[in-house]
Amino acid sequence: MALVGAVTLVAGSLIEPQRTWANLLIGAYYVVALGLAGVLLIALEYVTGAGWSVAFRRVPEAMAETLPVGAGLFAVVLVISPNLYPAFQEGYSAGGPTAWFREFWLTPAFFIVRSVAYLAVWILFARAIVRRSRAQDQDGLASHSRINARLSAGFLVVFGLTIWLASLDWIMSLDPHWYSTIFGIYHFAGLFLGGLALTTILVLWLERLGPLRGVLTDEHLHDLGKLLFAFSTFWMYIWFSQYMLIWYANIPEETSYFINRLQGFWEPVFYLNVLLNWAVPFLVLLSVRAKRSRGLMHKVCWAILVGRWVDLYWMTLPPFSEGVPKFGVWEIGIIAGAAGVFFLALFRALAAAPAVPLRDPLLEESLHYHN
Repeated sequence: MALVGAVTLVAGSLIEPQRTWANLLIGAYYVVALGLAGVLLIALEYVTGAGWSVAFRRVPEAMAETLPVGAGLFAVVLVISPNLYPAFQEGYSAGGPTAWFREFWLTPAFFIVRSVAYLAVWILFARAIVRRSRAQDQDGLASHSRINARLSAGFLVVFGLTIWLASLDWIMSLDPHWYSTIFGIYHFAGLFLGGLALTTILVLWLERLGPLRGVLTDEHLHDLGKLLFAFSTFWMYIWFSQYMLIWYANIPEETSYFINRLQGFWEPVFYLNVLLNWAVPFLVLLSVRAKRSRGLMHKVCWAILVGRWVDLYWMTLPPFSEGVPKFGVWEIGIIAGAAGVFFLALFRALAAAPAVPLRDPLLEESLHYHN
């Protein structure tokens, strides 16, 4: 898959460069978001003292260790095709009363420095937390958990600020004259929902393959289902809040963003986004039985992961699609490539440590957890 992606990228950069690089931007952002969701899940566990999820913590830890891969993909976009961003193009002018600030904020050098800073800080936090978790397997010291709790608290503060700014820089600035004051929290909601979906898929795979057989229980699955149900609804709440307020105010500078994404064949993509990210998980996971069904949970999680791509595609591609959504060899090849390098890094990380944090003080609580 990684090789297919590399071939597609080389061919696409010669035949349809803008479309190809825009798709790589989606792939890079998607991979970074999954890695970041892994760190976020671990940090929330440590800060809240949650014991129920300790048994499968190696899964979000492995996701966290893929962050350098996402950073590498994003670096390729910035180095080779920064002109995807209007602010990087010659003669760019923001216009409007806040033009001076927007032009300063989107200065190419400042943009790149900020991007490097976001990625570096996330990777450093991820490595520090994962390293201590794995060191605990060797010495069993409870102090590792206490230090990780402090590191996690710091990460959550940094994450809240940086994911807001990164989403504005990397996605919203593709339409530099449009803005939304809740764009950052919208991206947080999607990031966390996608991370929960992938975590659930991976723990189900590991149970089926053996490493988590007898470890993962219906109680764990039930709680993952509750989180998926809750955060799909939270995502929908933020989605509706953004759309409804812009629709109601009817200010041309704001409505142009949605008008461009509701023209012609973009309208079905608009509704597909809501269907996959909210309607499917909400309706399917209403019952307790559904949340404890491995088959249903697996299918719902895949729907969410596809929905995450649809969401990013709907936000990113319209400026490069000439008014018509396109899906073909360039999209499929880049998706395959991004998924390939992500899973290569993920499987390597999973193989680097025991499947269960064997000497974590809360492991016993997790293994005998009941709702």
